[in-house]
Amino acid sequence: MTAPADHWADLQGAALLGTDRRPLPEPDGPLSGAVDRTDPAAALLDLAAVAAVRRRAGALPEPPVQPPEPAGDDPRPALPEPATRRLAVLLGTRGGAGSTANLAELLPQWLAAARAHGYRLPPALVPALLDTARARSELRADAVALAGPLGRWLAPHNPDWKFLTRTAADQDTAGQPSELLWQEGLFAERVTHLTRLRRTDPAAALALLASTWTTERAEDRVLYLDSLQDGLSADDEEFLEAALGDRSKNVRATAAELLSTLPGSALAGRMAERARAAVRPEGDRLYVVPPTACDAAMQRDGIPVKSPTGRGERAWWLGEVLAAAPLALWTADTGLTPEQLLALPTVDGADGGGAEWAEDLREAWARAAVRQQDARWARALLGAPPRPGRDARAPGAPAKLLAVLPPAERAAWTAAFVQTHGLGDAFQLLGACATPWTPPLSTAVVAALKRAAELGSYPWSHSGVLGMTERALAPETAPAVEALVADTSPDTAWADTFARLAGTLRFRQAMLAELAP
Repeated sequence: MTAPADHWADLQGAALLGTDRRPLPEPDGPLSGAVDRTDPAAALLDLAAVAAVRRRAGALPEPPVQPPEPAGDDPRPALPEPATRRLAVLLGTRGGAGSTANLAELLPQWLAAARAHGYRLPPALVPALLDTARARSELRADAVALAGPLGRWLAPHNPDWKFLTRTAADQDTAGQPSELLWQEGLFAERVTHLTRLRRTDPAAALALLASTWTTERAEDRVLYLDSLQDGLSADDEEFLEAALGDRSKNVRATAAELLSTLPGSALAGRMAERARAAVRPEGDRLYVVPPTACDAAMQRDGIPVKSPTGRGERAWWLGEVLAAAPLALWTADTGLTPEQLLALPTVDGADGGGAEWAEDLREAWARAAVRQQDARWARALLGAPPRPGRDARAPGAPAKLLAVLPPAERAAWTAAFVQTHGLGDAFQLLGACATPWTPPLSTAVVAALKRAAELGSYPWSHSGVLGMTERALAPETAPAVEALVADTSPDTAWADTFARLAGTLRFRQAMLAELAP
């Protein structure tokens, strides 16, 4: 007996084109023959139902699915139960206290602390963590490390977690470049991979970048060059010198900036000669003669002809030359300390005028100190930490200069600044300090918040600093903040602000205590 024909394609055609343009298939089999064709539209639906049942009845079972191999063993100690509950709150799988800050902002601290202690996450929370890390790339390194073998086992089963496989490959202990990641990874993943590889094997990272350099987009080449800052050495000079001839001006400028941080590079030597010609120490003065033109050699070394800042061209060229020249040349040539050099008056070498170039000179040296990570010059440019009750002027770019100093010195200088000037101009300075802030810096910030409340200012005028305090204040300052709550009138905005801050500090304090072994 011949099986009835499957007219599914004909039925689809009639449904798409209409039964007036595409006739229904002829009856085939007892069920199809019993369909009433008086109304073609209704008959079409009946015939489709018959065909659907026939197709399902004749379907063969799929072959049995072989279960995957189990995830590898994870010998790390299990996360303590209180910390497990806390992670569930931070990931949003359980409700948390509404009086605390945005919990998502505290998750990076929790992950970093848990990773430092070497804990193994509960399997039930690993999927939620991977979902969160998918949306927040800054969490991925810690999330992948904490997810461990289970995370790598789960990744192939969910396309949304594809990042985990690439990140895990990036952390291979062998330290070898991952060709798969470099060839197929997203741009951000490739930059991260290159940066990490530079920390373990700078030569391998440079070879990896050189292998695809000519095929990369100009805007990407700039960021790839930035990753060479880690482990930068004379071995990179040949590659960077070649990049000075790149067709992109931003690539040329980035390569020149990197070369200027290598004291023995040919570019640093060229900039030193230009700097000596522009600034000439004589007696107790600095005679300044800025360049009068930006020749082809200067342009190749990364100095644009036109100033992008609106400053005069000669001032712009002077700043670019001095910022790229080795700072050591000034102390070596004059025998003076950075503090003594900064105290010298400047004289225009062309007309003998006064301090026309003093600010340009100071700004360029500040840029050089940041670029060359010279703590001695950064300390001299910042000056002594301001003392309470003494008027002190903040330098032009203190946050960048602060970042050059050791963490403890950064915090001490910023604490003195906050004590003298309050929080109005301290946002960037506080951002340059390592977190959590030291107890003296935290105490200075709490005292400044108290003064702001007493002066009647509004909390939202300090919103940036307040957001930072929730993440960075030392948890030990919670009692002091709670005292502010008690001392503040409950009908003011500051009372709610201090209560929220105190709740966040207590939350962080408990969070870190739960992770302690």
